Amino acid sequence: MVEPKTRRPLAESLAVHDQVYGAIRQALITGRIAPGVGVSLRTLAAELGVSPMPVRDAVRRLVAERALAINPANKRLSVPSLTAGRLEQLSQARLWIEPELAARAAPLADEALIRSLQAIDASLDAALAAGDVDGYMTANHAFHFAIYERAGADVLLSMAGGLWLQIGPFMRVVFGRVGTGGLPADRHAEAIAALKAQDAPGARRAIAADLSEGMDKMRAAVEAGA
Repeated sequence: MVEPKTRRPLAESLAVHDQVYGAIRQALITGRIAPGVGVSLRTLAAELGVSPMPVRDAVRRLVAERALAINPANKRLSVPSLTAGRLEQLSQARLWIEPELAARAAPLADEALIRSLQAIDASLDAALAAGDVDGYMTANHAFHFAIYERAGADVLLSMAGGLWLQIGPFMRVVFGRVGTGGLPADRHAEAIAALKAQDAPGARRAIAADLSEGMDKMRAAVEAGA
């Protein structure tokens, strides 16, 4: 459930709460916590090698971000269900926020960012070729947020992060079922070209198209009952 490298004990320190929050957050973003599967605080604590207290604190934060829900009957945690209506709201919010971040990043893009994006995209392509859904999810998130973090827009960045928290587990389910070969072609090369040219409208268009095509695949899966 939680990425294997996070299963070693985390150092008990003042930062442990943030470490635990970050580990669970990353597991949600990359879909390693599956929708519809209940999990207890104690299970998460055991996987992370910490006491239940920092896990409880992290879960409280993630519930407030609508990334997790608590069943009042048995206190088990789960990813909230994804209805067609909720998916539509998430899609619209992503299309408002993420292309704007890409457009703001474009004038600030430099050669170091371009090289980083090219390397990440190469690892994404390798994951696709190998049928590695976990590798694809990790690289896809890294690609988008390398761009978004360059925008210098902390409020929008935080909102984008919250949206990925909510959508990540469902991306993983859909992509796991259709396989990496069933994914739409991404627009990453277009985004890199626009950023290299510091073309804000081009970066906006590339990211908007990338999001739209991916969310359309999710929408079809939700409508089909997947």
